Amino acid sequence: MNVTGLQTRGALLEAARDALAAPSVFNTQPWIWRTSTEDLQLFADEHRRLATDPDGRQLLISCGCALHHACVALAANRLVPDVRRQRAATTMGPLAVVTVGESAAHDTQVNLYRAMARRRTDRRAFTAEPVNSATVSALVAAAEQHGAHLQPLTGDQLTVLRELAGEAAARQATDPRYQEELLRWTNRPPDAGDGVPAVTAVTASERRVPVRDFTYFSSGFSAGPEHDVGAVYGLLFTDADTLTDRLRAGEALSAVLLTATAAGLGSAPISDVVEFADLRAQAARLLSGPGQPQILVRVGHPPPGRPAQSPRRPAAQMLDPP
Repeated sequence: MNVTGLQTRGALLEAARDALAAPSVFNTQPWIWRTSTEDLQLFADEHRRLATDPDGRQLLISCGCALHHACVALAANRLVPDVRRQRAATTMGPLAVVTVGESAAHDTQVNLYRAMARRRTDRRAFTAEPVNSATVSALVAAAEQHGAHLQPLTGDQLTVLRELAGEAAARQATDPRYQEELLRWTNRPPDAGDGVPAVTAVTASERRVPVRDFTYFSSGFSAGPEHDVGAVYGLLFTDADTLTDRLRAGEALSAVLLTATAAGLGSAPISDVVEFADLRAQAARLLSGPGQPQILVRVGHPPPGRPAQSPRRPAAQMLDPP
């Protein structure tokens, strides 16, 4: 094993560790990394797939977020990531294989890398200050760069989104499988390093669009006096709905969230609306053209203070585990 190989493996391991900060549905962190002197392989951890995610959409989007985080870390370390994504309709093999080449670090990638440590899923209500058009354009461009699209929703579209979110919440409130999942992931052992602890959850309040309530079986903190009046709601979608499209949707979601963080904004994914096939089909009607809704995102100016950081699993469980 030569020195170059050792240096490459070290950079890949560091990137995989940085990717531990990526967001995931219910903070399940459902991915595993395998490393060598030549590449970094991303696998789905099927043991962490939610029972309420039978087609693995949220699992794959979560893995895509981790993939993008790793690639940003490599780029900030002057390495150009080359990603080969799996095109089979199964999650049994590697979802993606990353190799690297040398280059100079681009300022944009460095800024996104710095944002990785600052990003939080902010469930608080954002203020009435609007997100400026230049930032909205940057969010749209960030999604496009990763093979997906982001459509900001306005006017009557937000009314429909509010209705869809309310319907999703009503169904989940009476779904025993969902309630079991919620109980499991909001009451994790202290050393688990995953799930949604009370310090990151907020109590229900009047919002422009309802947010998922993680406080059925645990406490939470106040969402604050605001109502998301100035927030931007974006529907992230892809041209098709293959395994690769869902993975790319996760990469695009990560890029959007980090771009928002770098701009000093708060953000939070919204997945409950698209977890039901019929509601997802209704969300598709909000698009200006054909497309497959994958997930939504809320971005806005946060209230004072900083939300708590979600816990993270020990690296040994996710990097070259036995």
